[in-house]
Amino acid sequence: MMKWQDVIQVLRLLVSCVSSDHAEEGRASIYQSVFTNSSKEMMCFPDFPYPDDYPNYMHHSKLQEYIKTFAQKKNLLRYIQFETLVSSIKKCPSFLVTGQWEVVSEKDGKQESTIFDAIMICSGHHVYPNLPTDSFPGLHQFQGHYLHSRDYKDPDTFKGKRILVIGLGNSGSDIAVELSRLATQVVISTRSGSWVMSRVWDNGYPWDMVYVTRFASFLRNALPSFVSDWLYVKKMNTWFKHENFGLMPLNGSLRKEPVFNDELPSRILCGTVSIKPNVKEFTETSAVFEDGTVFEAIDSIIFATGYDYAYPFLDDSIIKSRNNEVTLFKGIFPPLMEKPTLAVIGLVQSLGAAIPTADLQARWAAKVFANSCTLPTTNEMMDDIDEKMGKKLKWFGQSQTLQTDYITYMDELGSFIGAKPNIPWLFLTDPQLALEVYFGPCSPYQFRLMGPGKWDGARNAILTQWDRTVKPTRMRAVGKAQRPQHFYNLLRILSFSVLLLAVWLTFY
Repeated sequence: MMKWQDVIQVLRLLVSCVSSDHAEEGRASIYQSVFTNSSKEMMCFPDFPYPDDYPNYMHHSKLQEYIKTFAQKKNLLRYIQFETLVSSIKKCPSFLVTGQWEVVSEKDGKQESTIFDAIMICSGHHVYPNLPTDSFPGLHQFQGHYLHSRDYKDPDTFKGKRILVIGLGNSGSDIAVELSRLATQVVISTRSGSWVMSRVWDNGYPWDMVYVTRFASFLRNALPSFVSDWLYVKKMNTWFKHENFGLMPLNGSLRKEPVFNDELPSRILCGTVSIKPNVKEFTETSAVFEDGTVFEAIDSIIFATGYDYAYPFLDDSIIKSRNNEVTLFKGIFPPLMEKPTLAVIGLVQSLGAAIPTADLQARWAAKVFANSCTLPTTNEMMDDIDEKMGKKLKWFGQSQTLQTDYITYMDELGSFIGAKPNIPWLFLTDPQLALEVYFGPCSPYQFRLMGPGKWDGARNAILTQWDRTVKPTRMRAVGKAQRPQHFYNLLRILSFSVLLLAVWLTFY
């Protein structure tokens, strides 16, 4: 039987992971050297683990191979129309009664109109580049070449050049590090700095399998904010002191998305990459920074300045229903829609991986479309949106950011369809599994343990996830494979937290 969420996710991911020699209009584009920032156990379809021998962090070609295998195993390819452009989505005249949509698509120069009962928009938010040329005085007189990171593919054409990269995100850092091996000099300009994390975390385990846990999430939300903020900054500075490298964020306690790059600090130490503040202005050949320093004889500028999220095939007022802001209940449903037959999948961003997030979003949307799950009233949805905006301002510094707390968000979605793990019940009925679910990584399998869509293999997948993690790194077996010690980490964290609380009570 076809599952709507499976079809949607394969279509979305097959399109977004394609890499070609040049950027294609209207499609996401990646450079040749892209590797994942999420580890395989944390970014799989929740009922389809990666093969044991897959590396923990994959080249994009390996990820595409996995997605194709998923599509073939689930017999989904027959439902997907490739190389087909959706040019418009409009409400049918009978929408108030039927909730139907008219979709105009184009293939091989021929247009076709089709009526659909419901729509999931899964085009993501890395398609339309943000190129803020108006924000940089003098750029129009710059005689070198400039481009957006979306158009960057490989470093060969930049050999021996002097390069300025504007933006300290994942793409900007990746590109700067890659160019630093061939270019004469690479400078990164950043407005606000960023935390830089390694994919390799405590004791050599993948960062997200150690950091993205229910217990860690509980502590971050339960501890007093000053304690939580202090712990967060201390953890971010464990690898190296960011202030010594010019990377320290202006507001370090905000949970803005960190940069994942295992080589950037080393390249800075070697002098092949330098960090500078925001550009004040450009001249014909140079950049003048806000601290008064100048980077001379620039050959190329690469704008790693992110993307605008846009849906040119859809009336803007549907998604931006208030003050030109993206207004979606739980980041999915337009709250003012007369009929809940349209959902936006993948327009959120968190420290969790895209695949399990989109999977759970699609599962909920499919139930709403099938009338087996009811949305709250319009007023209730708008109140929830306003509340979330306030929390985002506190945690991330922006109310309109796409960022969200991964585990909190996933549990909210899971609650709507009965797929949220019942932790107290697990401790009563299956303590071994409960310990791994609560103190171990919040892997996608957790949301297939119970409720609709339950997968019989979920328990075993959770209990064996560390085996699949260690296997590809133990090509030379020395001693017994080691797993994280949850009780040791629990006692260590609790002891430290109690000490901090005692100090706080003493002085306050």
